[in-house]
Amino acid sequence: MDSQPARSFLRDDRSDARRRAANLRITGTDVSGESSGPSCVITTDSEGRRLARQSSHVQSIELRTYVFLDSLQPQLASYMGTVSHGFLPIPGDACLWLEVSPGMAVHRVTDIALKASTVRLGQMVVERAFGSLALYHRDQSNVLHSGDVVLEAIGSRVELRSRCEVTWTEIIRAITPDHAVLINRQNRRGSMIQAGMSMFILETEPAGYVLIAANEAEKGSNITVVDVKAVGAFGRLTLAGKEGDVEEAAAAAMRAVAQINAGSRA
Repeated sequence: MDSQPARSFLRDDRSDARRRAANLRITGTDVSGESSGPSCVITTDSEGRRLARQSSHVQSIELRTYVFLDSLQPQLASYMGTVSHGFLPIPGDACLWLEVSPGMAVHRVTDIALKASTVRLGQMVVERAFGSLALYHRDQSNVLHSGDVVLEAIGSRVELRSRCEVTWTEIIRAITPDHAVLINRQNRRGSMIQAGMSMFILETEPAGYVLIAANEAEKGSNITVVDVKAVGAFGRLTLAGKEGDVEEAAAAAMRAVAQINAGSRA
């Protein structure tokens, strides 16, 4: 005699469960109620550990170099194009150069930057200890926005980038023919240096800072860009021209370095 009420009670329970399930929205590992009813998160122990570990890894990325170039100068843009494996820069593009540690972290940083705006990836280098990337766009705001999103994701600020240490700087005047020939044989991507020219050389650590030095030097003087190496343990810049022009270019490059250090950690 009691079987009919029991079956009715079970049907009511099942109907309530179906209604509750219909009001749930499932996104990834999150399950939340659409209405004012209860909500919950379903995450396995292993998944929770993975997500926490992934977040911890991103937050542990060290920002070594953050260089924003508001307008790439013609020679530097052409030089960077010769070593670019991605989209080629053109004069006038805005450029953001980032260097991070450890080296493999550059893939995560690249992914974040490219998904943040419509910037184009021109270069990505994974070294043993460091990773570097170059982003380009005609619109400066796009480049800056991607940079801001990266900084927020890794929990850093521009002020926390490494200082620019100048390990060597010198102007060599009236270079000899033998010296000029060997420099030209070693550096095939930039313009050639000619005997009798003066030469400005700069070496920095981290490497990426030579880019802003080169860009500002080209803005400030009529010089020839011979070599710009922005990856590796040290960055190396070689410029050439008339003695007076080289002196002006060297001064502009060193002002750029001083500006970097004025806004970086001690």
